[in-house]
Amino acid sequence: MSQKATRSCRASTDPVDVRDIGTIDYLEAWDLQRELATARADGESPDTMLLLEHPSVYTAGKRTQPEDRPTDGTPVIDVDRGGRITWHGPGQLVGYPIVKLCDPIDVVDYVRRVEQALISVCDSFGLYTGRVDGRSGVWVPADDSRPERKIAAIGIRVQRGVTMHGFELNCDPDLTAFDRIVPCGIRDAGTTSLSAELGRVVTVEEALPLARDAVLAALEGDLPVTDDRWLPRPQQPEAAGVTFALQQS
Repeated sequence: MSQKATRSCRASTDPVDVRDIGTIDYLEAWDLQRELATARADGESPDTMLLLEHPSVYTAGKRTQPEDRPTDGTPVIDVDRGGRITWHGPGQLVGYPIVKLCDPIDVVDYVRRVEQALISVCDSFGLYTGRVDGRSGVWVPADDSRPERKIAAIGIRVQRGVTMHGFELNCDPDLTAFDRIVPCGIRDAGTTSLSAELGRVVTVEEALPLARDAVLAALEGDLPVTDDRWLPRPQQPEAAGVTFALQQS
């Protein structure tokens, strides 16, 4: 394990301001993110993490292709994060860390830390998950009857050294919402939830404190990124699933 894995990725040593804000409209939350990110970049506010749910909404990142989008006229919000199209809605825990990264900025390391945190959350529920080479997010391995299933997605933006957007963990959402789109541009895998995999209802309220603590620990290096959770697979995935956008100025 490298020394970097056990160090903080944050520029500040001050505590992160964690806000559990319940259900909030996507555009309202996006405005709040931008306000907080500007203030953090200007040194006028601390690192912040928003934990929330959204009413049902589709959002399309910068790499979204026309064929990924709904064909039934369902509205889609185009956003400035990396990645492609996804869905947010009730039963899904969404986290937006607004964090100034330390120099030199390593966006891949940041994404891996968030993945490690969400893998740890799934471990807490007794569900084995891992990473897929060439893709981001957290995955349930394929079995005899089902392909790999994404249980948590990550899509971020880094501007002026400050992160925006973040992660979604499927707790107990209506998974049929993903049927109208090609989630994250990935056709050769499925989407799942804690509830679907465990055979019991796992609410956002149950998962939220675990996710909060795990993400904070991963950012600080108290939960190190490990190399033992890559899922074995016979070949590279069809779609890479790039999930971040980096803007220096």
